[in-house]
Amino acid sequence: MNLFPPDSTNSRNPVAPRERRADNRPPDFAEPVAPGVASVTQLIAKLSEYLTPAELKKVKEAYRFSDEMHLGQVRKSGEPYISHPIAVAEICAEWKLDAQAIMAALLHDVIEDQDVKKDELIERFGAQVANLVDGLSKLEKIEFQSQLEAQAENFRKMLLAMASDVRVILIKLADRLHNMRTLGVMVPAKKRRIAGETMEVYVPIAHRLGLNNIYRELQDLSFSHLYPLRYQTLSKAIKAARGNRREVVKKILEAVKAQLESSGLQFEVDGREKTLYGIYKKMRNKHLSFSQVLDVYGFRVVVDSVPNCYVALGTLHALYKPMPGKFKDYIAIGKINGYQSLHTTLIGPYGTPVEFQIRTQEMHRTAESGVAAHWLYKTGDSNITDLQHRTHAWLQSLLDIQQQTGDSAEFLEHVKVDLFPDSVYVFTPKSKIIALPRGATALDFAYSIHTGIGDHTVGVKINNEDQPLRTELHNGDIVEIITNPESRPSPTWLTFVRTGKARSAIRHHLRAIDVNESVELGQELLAQALAVRNIKPELSDAVIERLLAETSAKSLEEMYADIGIGKRMPALVARHIFGLMEGDPELLPSNKPIPSSEIAPVTIYGSEGVAVQLAPCCLPIPGDQITGQLRRDQALVVHTCDCLPAKRIQAKEPDRWIAVQWGDELNRRFDCRIRLLINNEKGILARVAAEIGESDANITYVGMDEDDEHSMTQLRFTIQIKDRVHLAQLIRNLRRVAGVNRVERERS
Repeated sequence: MNLFPPDSTNSRNPVAPRERRADNRPPDFAEPVAPGVASVTQLIAKLSEYLTPAELKKVKEAYRFSDEMHLGQVRKSGEPYISHPIAVAEICAEWKLDAQAIMAALLHDVIEDQDVKKDELIERFGAQVANLVDGLSKLEKIEFQSQLEAQAENFRKMLLAMASDVRVILIKLADRLHNMRTLGVMVPAKKRRIAGETMEVYVPIAHRLGLNNIYRELQDLSFSHLYPLRYQTLSKAIKAARGNRREVVKKILEAVKAQLESSGLQFEVDGREKTLYGIYKKMRNKHLSFSQVLDVYGFRVVVDSVPNCYVALGTLHALYKPMPGKFKDYIAIGKINGYQSLHTTLIGPYGTPVEFQIRTQEMHRTAESGVAAHWLYKTGDSNITDLQHRTHAWLQSLLDIQQQTGDSAEFLEHVKVDLFPDSVYVFTPKSKIIALPRGATALDFAYSIHTGIGDHTVGVKINNEDQPLRTELHNGDIVEIITNPESRPSPTWLTFVRTGKARSAIRHHLRAIDVNESVELGQELLAQALAVRNIKPELSDAVIERLLAETSAKSLEEMYADIGIGKRMPALVARHIFGLMEGDPELLPSNKPIPSSEIAPVTIYGSEGVAVQLAPCCLPIPGDQITGQLRRDQALVVHTCDCLPAKRIQAKEPDRWIAVQWGDELNRRFDCRIRLLINNEKGILARVAAEIGESDANITYVGMDEDDEHSMTQLRFTIQIKDRVHLAQLIRNLRRVAGVNRVERERS
C-alpha cells in the first residue's frame, strides 16, 4: 500500500493565469475565486488573535511566495490550488501553532511540486521553516529498487523529521485532514486507497499523539469512503434514533444537573453522540445489530479540580446504579497518549446504559488537542508537561529504532507495531508506571527500560513469582527484571517480543555480534544448494557482478549474511545463479549445471520469515497444490496453482516461476478465508463463531454484507487452521449449524 501517494485531491491542471501587478507579483491576499473555499482573510484574522505583527508579516510573505509558486494550478474540484495550503494553515491556526509552523503549512508543497530548492527557503524564511517543509516533502526524485522501498523510505523520512520536531506531523495531519474532507471528487478506487492508508497510518498516529478531535474525524471520513453503504445505512439509523431518544437524553441531562448542583460543584455537562465509526466498530466486534447498541450517547462532566472529579463520580453513582466492571480510572493511570478522565457506565432511565466521562478543564484541553495543547495553552500545567514528556520519549524511541534498523521496510514494520492504540500499564518494583502495547511480554518491558537491560536479561519476576521471558503482561503487573552482564540476546527472542524497540534492538545485536558466523553459514548453505545443481561454489567475477546488480545486496558477504540469518533462501539464490549462467553461454562452467526441471521442488514450511511469503490473494494452506513466484528482491511468493492472479502474472513472466512443495512437519497455523450465507436471525453469528472455536480454529477477521431484500447475510471470516483436512472438517461442522445455508472457501 502506498503510504505517501501524491495527495489525490490535488490536480496540476493549468488554468488561465490571474491578473498580476505591475511588479509581476500576484495581488496581496487575492481571494480564491471558487466560493466556499479556504480564505486567506479568515486565516489572517485567526492568526491576529495570538501572533505578533512581526510574525504576521512573515506569514504574509510565505503566503505570497506560495501563491506565486502555485499560480496556474487547480485542484480536482476546480478550486485554485492555493486554497489547499490556506486550509491546512487554518487547521494549524486552530491549534495556535507558532508562526514557523503556519509558514511551513503554507509552503508545504513547494519543494515537492514546484522544485523549489531547500536552500532558497532557508534564505527567504530561515532554516527552521525550511526543515519543516523538507520533512513534509516526499522522496519522489530518488529512484528505489521497488515501490515498497519507496513507500517505506517516505514514511521513515516523515517520522524521523517528526522525532526532531513534532510540528512536522501536526502539519501533515492537518494536510491529510483537509484532503480527506475534500475527497468526494475522486473516483471510488482512489477514495478507498487513500481512506485505507489514512485508517492504517494517520489515524493511529493522531491517537498516539492524543489529537482526539482529528482522530475521530479521520476515522469517520475514512469509514465513509471505505464502506459508503454501511456509513449511509448507519447514519440514517442514528438520525431516526435521535428522535426516539431525545426525551431520554433530556431527562438524563436535567437529572444530572440537578444532582451535581445539590452537591455544590462547579461543573459543565453536555451530551454527545458517539462517532459513526465507533458505533460500527462496536457492532462488528461484539456482533450486535444497531438496535442492540444502547449506549450511542455519552455525557461529559467537566469540573474544576481532580478531587471534585471523584466527588462528581460519587454523586452520579448515587443518582444511577453503576454497571459492574464498567469503571475505569484514567486519572490515576493516564493513557499512553496523555489522556485522563474517569469513565463509568450507569443504568439510566428505562434500563438504558449511559456512559459518563468526568475530567477537569485542563484534562479536557489535553483530551481534545493532545500534544498540540503545548501550543494552545502554555500554562506549564503538570498534566501537559507529562504529556510532552511521554511524547518526547516515544519520538526518542523512533530515533533508537532508526539507529538499529537495517532498512526502511524493517523500520516501517517496527514503528507500525508501536502505533496500536490499546495499551497495558505495568509497574516497576519502585512503583513507576510503564505503558506498553497490548500483548507485550516481560522482555518487551526490559527493553522499554533500556536497551542494555534488555540485552542482558536472564529472568523476570512478575508479581514476585518467577516467569518465562515470553510471559504476556497484564494491567497492574509488578515486573522485576533479572540481568547478567554475560548474557546476550537469543534469535528465539524475535519469535515473541511485541514492541518495535525490542525487535529492532535484538536484530541489531544479532547482526553486529554474529555477522562473521552468518557469513560462514550462508556460504556453506549456498555451496550446498549450488552442489545440488552441479555448480561449483567458486563463482566467476562476471556472475558475482551480475548477481549483485540484480539484487539489493551490496556485496557477496552481505548476500551470504542474508542467507545465514534466513533473509534469503539458498535454493532461490542458487536458482538465480543458474539463470544467469543459462542466459549467457560464456558464463557456463565446463560441468553442465542441472536445469530447474530436474531439481527437486523447494520445500515450504511456512516459517521461513521474509524469504517466503504466502500470497494474500489466494492464501495457500498445506494440502493445496502450490507454485512459487520469484520476486526481483529474491523473495519467494507462494500461490495456489489455481490462483487467477498468479496465472495472469505467470503468463507475462513464465521464467520467474518454480516448483514448490509443502514440508512434512508444519507446526503453525495458516490463514484461510471462508464465506457463509446465513439467515438474518437473532443469535446466528454467535452460533457460527462458537462452532469455529469448537472446531479448533481462530478467527482473525469478520466481515458482513446484508441483503435485506432476501433476509440473508453474507459473512466473510479469515480463520487460522492447520491444513485442508482441518478446513474440510470445519466446513462440515458449519453446514450443520441452524440458519447456515452455504459455506465455501473464498478464492482469489
